Amino acid sequence: MTPKELSEKARELVGQGWVLLDVRTPEEYRQGHPEPARNIPVQELPQRVGEVGPPQTKVVVYCQAGGRSAMAVQILRAHGFTDIFDLRSVNNW
Repeated sequence: MTPKELSEKARELVGQGWVLLDVRTPEEYRQGHPEPARNIPVQELPQRVGEVGPPQTKVVVYCQAGGRSAMAVQILRAHGFTDIFDLRSVNNW
């Protein structure tokens, strides 16, 4: 998908009620993020996955460049989440 296609899809899903999850550091999050985003740094995600919601929660995840969001997808899948969209970079929003 192109960045434009990623953006359109992510915005559509969030509009349908999917959780928007920012897995960057709190400092990066404070520097700017899409309004509906929740911040759980990827290194804290295994301990805080319950804050995302139950495993049937639908999640759009992003980070700064895509590496941490890919790790977050794996963590979420390991905890039973199946509906996950990887936006990759916040710049794709």
